[in-house]
Formats: sequence, structure tokens, C-alpha cells
Amino acid sequence: MRAILDLPLLVVLIGIGGLAMVVPGAHAAALGDWRIARTFLQAAALTLVLAALLGLATQATAPRRVARSQLVSLAGAYLVLPVLLAVPFHEAVRTTTFLNAWFEMVSCLTTTGMTVFDDYARLSSTLHLWRGLVGWLGGFFVWVMAVAVLAPMNLGGFEVGSADPVGQGALPGAPGFRRGEAGGRIVATAAAFLPVYAGLTAALWLCLVFAGSTPTPALIHAMATLSTSGISPVGGLGGAGTGLPAEIAVAAFMVFALSRNTWMGLGRRDQPGRLAADRELRLGLAIVVALPLLLFLRHWLGAAEVGEETSLALGLRALWGSVFTVLSFLTTTGFVSADWAEARSWSGLTTPGLLLMGLAIFGGGVATTAGGVKLLRIWALYTHAAREMERLVHPSSVGGAGPEARRLRRSGAEIAWVFFMLFAISISIVTGALGLVGLDFDKALVLAVAGLSTAGPLAVVGLEAPVMLIALPEGAKMILMAAMVLGRLETLALIALLNPDFWRS
Repeated sequence: MRAILDLPLLVVLIGIGGLAMVVPGAHAAALGDWRIARTFLQAAALTLVLAALLGLATQATAPRRVARSQLVSLAGAYLVLPVLLAVPFHEAVRTTTFLNAWFEMVSCLTTTGMTVFDDYARLSSTLHLWRGLVGWLGGFFVWVMAVAVLAPMNLGGFEVGSADPVGQGALPGAPGFRRGEAGGRIVATAAAFLPVYAGLTAALWLCLVFAGSTPTPALIHAMATLSTSGISPVGGLGGAGTGLPAEIAVAAFMVFALSRNTWMGLGRRDQPGRLAADRELRLGLAIVVALPLLLFLRHWLGAAEVGEETSLALGLRALWGSVFTVLSFLTTTGFVSADWAEARSWSGLTTPGLLLMGLAIFGGGVATTAGGVKLLRIWALYTHAAREMERLVHPSSVGGAGPEARRLRRSGAEIAWVFFMLFAISISIVTGALGLVGLDFDKALVLAVAGLSTAGPLAVVGLEAPVMLIALPEGAKMILMAAMVLGRLETLALIALLNPDFWRS
């Protein structure tokens, strides 16, 4: 184990990717599909051999800056791993280009869930399982690296509440960044989180099976919910033949993406008090409650003005459809309720894309599998704005709530605003780049937001007609892959990598 901890992180991840290929290989063998089983098992063997050779070549290499090495490995993982993971997928499909297979793996690993295979029957159940498994592992990877690597460096949203500069949360020479201890921190975090992550996935899988779904789609939907990838083998929860009980179960587990305290505090005696005081959870639930109520009341007020009769049963269905879909896109999962069409008709919402894009941009909690700007940054901007409005009325007032809240309103709001502007600039750049390769503005904007917020299902429900990703030019697919990686890594992490001080010894 010590020898594995001393290996570069990217080499370890390649080995894990090779081991993961055994799962679809065994699944295909159990179904009697020997061609796909042979494809994945051979790819697993070759990937493990590659990892072993790279491990032997790099075992004596000791980076001078372990913090820098871990961050570079995090970026390298999204550049190297999708290529390796796409090899068996491409060989198994046979009727697609390698670029499409690469695009699919980038989308899954970044938990975006954007797919070029809109004809779900084109892929076998084993290939859908591989997509879901890659997304599930990608969500776990994001979660572990956020806590073990980004948090000590004040990146990934942790910079909002910290007094240290961005990217400098732990000094390069600090004991916590020695090579062995840094690797040990990642392993310790993964070992502590894996039982929770896998246990919650298994619990949701059982709930979906009891709700009437067949086992394989239920497992893929469970993995997609916990990883917020929104990957589905049947086009969503509705295609699995499940109804309201399945949606209620999925909604309950999507709450875990609103705050890291919902994950990390399981089993703690003070957990109810921690959750009640959690800023991200309170803000997320407020959005999930307030927005559907506004859409619900909009219909009642309009019906009262024209004297139209309304049905309470239809109203409740529309309310639930709004609650589920709002929560789904706020956590960047992207599942749509079966009652969402009723909710749109009930509220008269003719342009749902703007609403769903706004929710995806807000995103979920810090150190969760959700993407977007993150709720903690939104909370910092809100508290700063509330304080400024208070000062307009009482210019000499002193803001209270303790030093942590004051830091959040000042330096936290400042860095949150910087990140928000960088996110907005990224949307503009990606939208313009997609426009240059032939996409019209509406499609380009929806795809840019979907990629940068890692909410891929926006491509399906963000416009009146779904975007046919498989028909996009190759240049557009490359731009979207870059956007998905940028959205998952976040701009501040890339800026930290480009900072000259970060590379000085």
C-alpha cells in the first residue's frame, strides 16, 4: 500500500480505470454477450499493464511541490482518462467515431451527462452501465479531490470562507503537503467516503427497484442521482416505468448535493443543529420551495382574473413537477419530472430554458458532486448585498454575526464576485466559439451553460426542440469537451495553475 501511495495520482487513477472495466466485462459475460465482454476485459488488461509500466517508470520521481503535483494530476485526469475509457466503448459500439466515444466519456467523467446517443436503443445495457459507472466514479473522484486537495488550497468554493489567499491555503512546505502524507490524505478521504457514497447509492437502487424499475436502469439512475450526472439508459425516470414514488426517492437523495454537511455529518449527534444552520442547505431549500410556489400561484392569480375553473389535483401534480425539476437542475442532475409538462402548462411557462439555465448556473453545494457557481458563493453575494442595502438606510451601523460572517460578506463576497464574472465570461467565450463553428445563438448559449455548469440534460429540455448532439460539427464537440472540463475543474483552479508563484520552488 505504501508503494501505491508514493505513485503519482494519475498513474493510480489509470489503474482504477482499468479495474472499473472489469465490471461491464463481467456484466456482458453474464448476459452472454461475449464480444463486448472480451472487448472490456482485454481493455482492462491493457490498461492495468499500462498503469504498471507507468508506475515502474515514475516510482522514484519525487515532486518538489506536492500541492502543485496534485492539482496538475487533477487537471490531467480529465485529459488522459477519458481517452483510455473511450477505447473499449468505441470498440464495443463499432458504429461511431472515436471522437463521439471520447465526447461520451468526457461527459460521463465530468458528471455532465450530455450524450450524443439520443437513440438509447443503439447501446446495449452493458454500454449504458459503463456510462453510468464512469459517471458514478467521476462523481466520487470530484468529491474526494474537493475535500483532500482543493480544500487545503482554498479552491473549489472553500476560498469564500477562508482568510488565506486563493490557492495558498496550505504552504508548500507544510507537513500536510509532504508526498506520502498528501497521498495518505486522499486515500483516507476516499476510504471514509466510499462506504457512505456506495451505501446511499445502494439504498436508492433498492428504492427504485421497489418502485417498479428493472434492476439495471434502477442502478444507473441511482448512480446518476448520487453523482448528479443525470445519465439514463431510457431517457429519464419516466422511461423506466416508475411513477411518483420513484421521483420522491430520487428527490430525497438529490438533497445530498445541496450541502457537504448532508454527506459529511452522517452519524453525528449534532447533525440536526448543523443542518439547521447550514447556509447552503437553507438557500437551496428556499429556492426549491419559493420558485415552484411562485409558478403555482401564477396560475391561480391568472385563473381568478378570467374566472377560469381550476383543478386541485392538477395543481398538486404541477406543483410536484416544479419542485422535482427545480431541485434536479439546481443540483445539476438534470432529471425531469413526469409532471413537468403539466407544470409548464399550469403556470404558462413558455420559456423553461431560461429558468433551468439559471438554476444550473446557481449549482449545488461546495465539496459535493454538483456543478455550477455553488450556493456558498451565491450566499456570500446575497449577504453582501443585504449588508450594503442596510448601510444605505443606516450608514453608521456595524455589521455583526461574528468574524466569520463579516469575512464572508467582505473578502468572501469579493472572491465570489470574481468567480461569478469569470463564469459569465466563460459562458460568453464558449457561446461565441460555438457560434463560429455554425451554431445559432440559442443552441450555443444552452450548450455553453450545460457544459460549464455540468448540467448536460439542458441540451434536451433547455429548448423547445432537443439539440441533436451527434449532428454537431467536430469542432463544436471539441469546444463542448473543453467546456465540460473547465466547468468541472473551475476557473480559479486553472488560474492557480497558471500563477507564476505557484510554479516557483
